[in-house]
Amino acid sequence: MTTSPAFPIGTILGYPRIGRRRELKKAVESFWAGKISVEELEATAAELRRVTRERLLSLGLGRADSSIPEAFSYYDQVLDAAVTVGAIPTRFERLVKEDGTIDLAGYFTIARGEGADTPAEMTKWFDSNYHYLVPEIGPETKLHLASDRLVREVAEATASGFRTRPVIVGPVTLLLLSKPSEGAPDGFQPLDRLDDLLPVYAELLAALTAVGAEWVQLDEPALVSESIEVDRAVVLAATKRAYDLLGGAVIRPSVFVSAPYGSLDDALPVLVDTPVEAIGIDLVKGDLPSGISTTKVLVGGVVDGHNIWRGDLEAALSSLESLRGLSPNVTVSSSISLFHTPHDVEDEPLLDDQLKSWLAFADQKVGQVATLAKGLVEGKSAIRAELDAASAALADRHQAAGVRDGAVRARTGSLTEADFSRGEYGARLSAQDAALQLPFLPTTTIGSFPQTGDIRRQRAALVSGAITDDVYKQAMRDEIRRVVDLQEEIGLDVIVHGEPERNDMVQYFAENLDGFAVTQNGWVQSYGSRCTRPSILWGDVSRPAPITVEWSTYTQSLTEKPVKGMLTGPVTILAWSFVRDDQPLRETANQVALALRDEIKDLESAGIGIIQVDEPALRELLPLKKKDHDDYLDWSVGSFRLATAGVADRTQIHTHLCYSEFGVVIDAINRLDADVTSIEAARSKMEVVPDIQSSGFGRGIGPGVYDIHSPRVPSVDEVSELIEIALGSIPERQVWINPDCGLKTRGYDETVESLKNILTATRAARSRSRA
Repeated sequence: MTTSPAFPIGTILGYPRIGRRRELKKAVESFWAGKISVEELEATAAELRRVTRERLLSLGLGRADSSIPEAFSYYDQVLDAAVTVGAIPTRFERLVKEDGTIDLAGYFTIARGEGADTPAEMTKWFDSNYHYLVPEIGPETKLHLASDRLVREVAEATASGFRTRPVIVGPVTLLLLSKPSEGAPDGFQPLDRLDDLLPVYAELLAALTAVGAEWVQLDEPALVSESIEVDRAVVLAATKRAYDLLGGAVIRPSVFVSAPYGSLDDALPVLVDTPVEAIGIDLVKGDLPSGISTTKVLVGGVVDGHNIWRGDLEAALSSLESLRGLSPNVTVSSSISLFHTPHDVEDEPLLDDQLKSWLAFADQKVGQVATLAKGLVEGKSAIRAELDAASAALADRHQAAGVRDGAVRARTGSLTEADFSRGEYGARLSAQDAALQLPFLPTTTIGSFPQTGDIRRQRAALVSGAITDDVYKQAMRDEIRRVVDLQEEIGLDVIVHGEPERNDMVQYFAENLDGFAVTQNGWVQSYGSRCTRPSILWGDVSRPAPITVEWSTYTQSLTEKPVKGMLTGPVTILAWSFVRDDQPLRETANQVALALRDEIKDLESAGIGIIQVDEPALRELLPLKKKDHDDYLDWSVGSFRLATAGVADRTQIHTHLCYSEFGVVIDAINRLDADVTSIEAARSKMEVVPDIQSSGFGRGIGPGVYDIHSPRVPSVDEVSELIEIALGSIPERQVWINPDCGLKTRGYDETVESLKNILTATRAARSRSRA
């Protein structure tokens, strides 16, 4: 190409794709259940895309300037990219048609598994709470343009009068996030296939050009991460090679390389030295770059897509002006895709008006982009009213009642080292063995049991006022009794109450702690069709009254077996909430930890001998830059220890972690000092076990043997194989048997069958050990 069209002065990197009322979730799950056809699903998706384009147009983006991203996904953007280039796991090659393509049903099969074929592994997307599916690529993977879905969606937009900007995960990030396929030779890395992949991307770019795309967005967040286990020099060389080739293609749209979630650092000059036309820079979590001079478009990500605060528009505009010191061509965007935020704060009638004035959800952030774009073109005076309104909201938030609580701050300020430490583990183990009398290979679940339609209806009836609190509590007690009886029948050793009263593992606590607010329609995609409503942590945190004690003591009254009290840990409460940005996370985490410490002491006093404090987000919040690791691990581990260190030796503290690369934080997991740690391991076939073995981890460990994120029921043989892998590397005395995670999203039929298979496999393992 010879002449590059102008890049939009204001844009976003992506927008929520599930629908304001989770229309996509409902349609996809109806398709899985056989209630609607693929044509009906496609029609719902097309309508969502149409509504999104029209909405973004009304909020200030342009119809014909490529400012609206074409970034829809049925399940996951990484799976989309993998399927587009033909990276189909070997076990699913039967799904590939004669023309090399895969249909929508096959796409979902890769995501969810089928029969004996396990789904693609799932893990966290950088430092967010979004889960992506890990592609599997080997030397034999037939890379080719296998899907034209993105091309068809751009053509759909063009036909409706929009010139949108197609978005796809870039080739370097796609390969860096992939794992070697089963059977790949030792030493092989998916990045070795870069030269085979780039022609496929070039072919895709040409096809996008043919349907009217003037710009394409290639997302390369892996370039900002120092957690990728590939030599940095190799990554930079691959980046240069990739964008020299793609930038040199004769038929292509102009290329915008976005790099959200942190600073590009040494990758920025590499990209500047390629033929790409625009580079996105995250100026919220990343630093203002220096030391370069270019005429390329620098797209300043100054509108915070990581959080929901209204923010300081004056400071954002100043950052953009500073960026002009590096290039005369500067435009404005969100820092990351807005699919990490809910749709619209005006869709929250139950939120306090003052709190709402401090917030900006996706729609408000699009408005902020439009405002800043106007300021870039017309000057600060043209947007003075908007700048002043944002500054006034910040000032109001700073001085509002509840944002700072003297009693809470006095308590955190008086903490000493002793508040973060328990007794020696050997003494704790002896006391717990005597108190609990558990068998070899004790079995339990992670906490939640299936949330049935009846449970959700009871909760909705309580919220609407159709039933009283007493009626609701009795319904929950009835469900708890049923769950306890079921666990007794199956033969589990440690009982949970199933958490029927909890709508969400974070929101439930947010509703019972001061300093939080919860939303009504603030849905955010977590993975696939799974959505959550992150709570808003806006002020100092304290616990006005016990939260879980009544449910746990009732459960213990139903069984002679030990019952686990179930709490969500401070790091996870922070990670899965929208957290105040006006003080260090360390301070906020300690406030939450002290509230949980009070709850744990009350559970212990009520006779609950096992207390699980879930921290599935421990790895998730690990900063992408290594220089920030030590500080993060210090306060995150410290907050867990602060929450759990006030109990007697006989009280057994559990924690749970899921979907993370544990090797990176195994030392931190050890420093949590939990008596038992359960972890995700089934989908990855116990990949974490070598890390556990090499670390010398010496306390109880429960590597999961049942992947609850798939509807598959694991066979007895499959579970037995996983147990034997664990026992082959971890001392028998330490091993617990449990699912990967809570069972909330599963149905009862599959749950019961799976748990029975787990117990059958466990009894067989016990017999082999005794023999």
